[in-house]
This record gives sequence, C-alpha cells and structure tokens, in this order.
Amino acid sequence: MRELRIRVLAGVFVVAGILSWAGARLWNSIGTLPRVPLAAPIVLALIATVLLSTALSIRARLKAQRERRPEAKGVDPLMAARAVVFGQASALVAALVSGMYGGTGVFLLESLDIPARRDQAIYAGFSVLAGIAVIAAAIFLERVCKLPEDDEHNGNGAGAAPAA
Repeated sequence: MRELRIRVLAGVFVVAGILSWAGARLWNSIGTLPRVPLAAPIVLALIATVLLSTALSIRARLKAQRERRPEAKGVDPLMAARAVVFGQASALVAALVSGMYGGTGVFLLESLDIPARRDQAIYAGFSVLAGIAVIAAAIFLERVCKLPEDDEHNGNGAGAAPAA
C-alpha cells in the first residue's frame, strides 16, 4: 500500500482552492454565492475524531501486544488495512473540500463588512482547519499502522541488501 504524499494533498488543496476562488468570483458576478454550510466544519471535525481515536486504539493494542501483556488483543491486519484506506480516502477528500472552502473563504475576505458574508468566511475558515485536522489524523493513523519491514522492501532501510 502506498503512503500518503503531502505534495499530492497540497496540490489537490491548491488546485481546488484556485478553482473555487475563480468559481466564487464568477458566481458572485451573477448575483449570488453558494453558501458554506455550518455542518461542514462539524462533519470534518467528526471524521478527524474518528481517525484519531482509531489510530490511538490501534497504537495502544500494538503496544500491549509488543509488551506481551496477557490481556492484549491482537490487531487484525485486514482491519488495520481498512482503517488506513479509510484514512487515505478521508485525507484526499478533506484536501479537496478544504481547498474548495479555502478558495471561497479567500473570496469572501473582500466583503467582511457584510454580516452574512463574514459568517460564511468564518465557516469556511473553520472548515479549512477541520480539513487539516483530518489530514493530520490520517497521516498519524498511517504511521501507526506502518509495518517495520516496509522500509526494507522499499529499499529505504539501512539494512537493505545491495543489488548484485
């Protein structure tokens, strides 16, 4: 399984932000602007919480397993793989959604004197922060579930055998 690449997530964020900013300018020229829902940062924060709690749970179970505690529950590899896939998908979607709300928020910064637009800019800002939290939790989950021998298979480990 491939690791999340920060560059890919940043690229998705920037492209979505630029397109959203341009779309907001175009949409505003028509006379309206799509709304940033209040639920957006709440849903993103809930996803970040689920990812973080999953990572902490798996980390605690792996630690108990390494310490050979008698009450230690093993970590099912398929469950860990599913958790990582969920985290990676969540991070990609969060980068896209955060970029969209970020671009809209940047556009809304021009009209903070209008109370409704100021509220929308605040919701967009919180959505970006919550999206960053989802990405951070997904990366942490991925690191927790990473196998130690993954470095050797990629040729990045210090103990990798030289090619003949």
